[in-house]
Amino acid sequence: MKDAKKAVRVVGIILLCLFVLVIGVPLVLAAAGVTLGIFGFVVVLAVGLIKLAVVLAIIYLALIGIRALLR
Repeated sequence: MKDAKKAVRVVGIILLCLFVLVIGVPLVLAAAGVTLGIFGFVVVLAVGLIKLAVVLAIIYLALIGIRALLR
């Protein structure tokens, strides 16, 4: 019976931790305005990196094309 009480206590603590992580942390971060700021920054960074990659690819292809024409 002692083992069952310990097991129930451990399961309860794990469920409480999951509840705090899933519900509590996002609520606190949303209240602080951090979530939207970080998400917006990541989106802007991703879009910027994609634009940079496209520009570099176009420049590379143009250089390869010019080099092929000169040979």
